[in-house]
Amino acid sequence: MACYYCHNDNLEVRYEVKKTGLILFLVGAIVMIILGWVGSWLITPALRLPQAQFTETIWSWDNALFWIWAFALPLGTILTGVGILLYARAKSSLIWIFGIGVLVIMGTAERLLPETHFPPAFGIGGGLMMAFFLAILWLWARKYKTLEDTAKTAAYFQLTGYAFLFVAMWFPCGVLGAPFLAGWP
Repeated sequence: MACYYCHNDNLEVRYEVKKTGLILFLVGAIVMIILGWVGSWLITPALRLPQAQFTETIWSWDNALFWIWAFALPLGTILTGVGILLYARAKSSLIWIFGIGVLVIMGTAERLLPETHFPPAFGIGGGLMMAFFLAILWLWARKYKTLEDTAKTAAYFQLTGYAFLFVAMWFPCGVLGAPFLAGWP
């Protein structure tokens, strides 16, 4: 079933969907950049304090500011993803699957880590990330052959972004899992 708003032939409706998608994308990007990235620079000195001193700062765990910073990237990811899918006039089912799927995965990850070590989450999650990365590479290579020269430049950056993302996903696994390994100090 096609999305009425995404695939409507009425130019005014299509314009409104693209405009809404662009606004969601920009709001999500601003949330990630200002609250997530800039916020990380601001909270880092407080995170290096002993726990007793940290709880006395404005970044304390029981303060809303900490939780706004902690969920800025997940919230921004959902907003930018849904926004760009609306902007691209994707099927409504894809938009729903993306939004709900990312929310469920982030919620599950937040519940499991880092307080407990649940090896199946690392194994299944790592396996899925690797499978998705390899599938993306395969599909990227098939699509790349059909691109015009100008689009190939963008595709190079896209592939580089995928590689950096996959490597960035690898390191938290070691950081979160290491304290549970035998011989960890």
